[in-house]
Order: sequence, then C-alpha cells, then structure tokens
Amino acid sequence: METLLLKKNEVARLIGMTEVISAVEEAYKAFSSNQVEQPDYIGIHLPSLRGEIDFKLGYHKVAEIISMKAHSGGFANNPVEHAVPNSMGTILLFDARSCALICIMDGSLITGLRTGAAGAVSVKALARKNARTIASIGTGNQARMQIRAINEIMKIEEIYAWDSTYQTSSKYKADIEREFGIPVTVASSKKEAVERADILITTTRGKGSLVEADWVKPGTHIVAIGTDQRGKQELDPELFRNAKIIVDSLSQCAAKGETWHPLDKNIITKDDIHGEIGEVLLGRKPGRESDAEITIFDSTGMAIQDNTTASKIYRNAVANNVGTFFPFFEE
Repeated sequence: METLLLKKNEVARLIGMTEVISAVEEAYKAFSSNQVEQPDYIGIHLPSLRGEIDFKLGYHKVAEIISMKAHSGGFANNPVEHAVPNSMGTILLFDARSCALICIMDGSLITGLRTGAAGAVSVKALARKNARTIASIGTGNQARMQIRAINEIMKIEEIYAWDSTYQTSSKYKADIEREFGIPVTVASSKKEAVERADILITTTRGKGSLVEADWVKPGTHIVAIGTDQRGKQELDPELFRNAKIIVDSLSQCAAKGETWHPLDKNIITKDDIHGEIGEVLLGRKPGRESDAEITIFDSTGMAIQDNTTASKIYRNAVANNVGTFFPFFEE
C-alpha cells in the first residue's frame, strides 16, 4: 500500500462546509454512542513569546480509522523569524485494521472548519427557530468561520461585532459584508453587542474580560468556543446558574472547558449539566424546550471531529484522484 499526501490547497478543494457540518454531527453522535476512543488531549505551552501546541488522538470504531492531529497557535513571530505561518496543523490517518499510515494531510484548515461547524450544529439543535441576530465577541479567523458555518443552516439578518481593537472589528465588518452581504454593526462595547444577541458567539481565546450574566437576554443561545484549557475564560460563571448547559465532551468541559469555572466556584454541580450535544442529536436528551431558555454550548474541541472530517477529505481525495501517493513502508 501507499500513503497519500494532501497539501493545504488540496484539502481546501476537497470539502465544503455542508459536508463538514455533517461530519461533525456524525462525530458527536459516535462519541455519545460509545463508538469512540479518545484519550485526553495534550497541550504544551512553550516558552515566552511563543504559543502552544495541542495533540489530539481519536479512534472511530465503526469506520476503523485512527487520527492524530498536532495543531499549534499563537506563534506571532513565525512569519518573520521562521518563514512559516503562526498557526499550523498536521493530521495523520491510520487504518485501524493494520495501523498502517494511510494519509498525511495539512490540518490547518480542518481545525477551523470543524470548529465552525460545531457552532452551527449547536445552533441547529439549540437556538430559537426565530433567531436572526448574532453577536460576535471576538472577530478573528474563527469568528468568521462560525458565520460561514451558521450561514449554511439559518438566515442571519444582522451581526453585532466587538473586539478589543476597533481596527480588527472594522476589518471583520468589511470582510463579512463583502462575503455574505450580512450587515455588521461594530458595537461600541461588549455589553451593547451581547444585549442584541439571539445567538452569542465567543471566540476570544479566553484571555480577556468576561461576558457578564446580566447582559444576556432570555432565549439567547451561547456558542462558547475560546476556552479549551485551564486558565482561559470568556463567560461570567453566574451565567451557568440558570442556563441549560450542553457540552461536546462532559469529561473535557468539566476539566478544562468554560464549564470548569462554575463547577470550581460551586455555582453548579456536574448533575446540572444537561448533557452532551451528541445525546441531543440522538434524541436521548431534549434540546431547547422554551423560547425563554438560555442555552450554553461549551465546545472544547474533540479528536473525533478531526477524525470524521479528515476521513471525508481522504475519501473525496481518493475518489477524485487528488494528492500524491508515495511508498512509506518497507517490508
């Protein structure tokens, strides 16, 4: 057998957001059906003026595919000092029947795509059906990806955006209006944006001031993206006291997601967590039960999302003769 190499531009041609949303739904259902082995991911914080690198490993039992992803971020000096991007990803796919390496692909796009799709899956399952207005706290690449994904499953009428720098949020406004034709208002404060939201998206990497509980109106659905490690936080823990809390992985979110903070402060217990998104998708737990509920989706990101998305890309590549096969193993 030979191993397939897929570069970034090839990966970009091989999958669209609708397929990614489907792959992420598949991942969540598999995870909540005990079809996945997924060890705790490993995060390494590197010395000052660098960033972090995460390693995620997952086994999809039904598909018989093992994936391993390395993803780095926060290396602001990389383009100048090392002539490489400030964020990079690599995914390896193994055939679990033999553990042979079947594919090496650029993973930098996949993390953004499947994280955006995660938000869209939660919106489809948990947001009010008449939700039309989005508030985006944070206006970086992932904030854009959330809009790309959510735009596939609902009509967005307007977006209120806030970022710590006006220049960044102004560029977001120009980019979103050009790409989607959705009007964007750059909010004068975080509070102003949040108070307008039917759907609130937070993508700040969990390092700034918090979204306060009394800013959030009844019926809001919150997509909490930025907190995936201890030390990160985006939401006032008091928000969780009277909200319906849905997580991607109970063990991950309780240990290092946004949900860790209200657990740590004894605002909630683990019994107060409604369930995993996979349980909602499978119909084992109800989703939104009234238009007044505040729902929170805590997304820490899971290896199985990378697994199902990368597997779809691999199958598309083989079917369309994209990429380069090369001999990797010697008998």
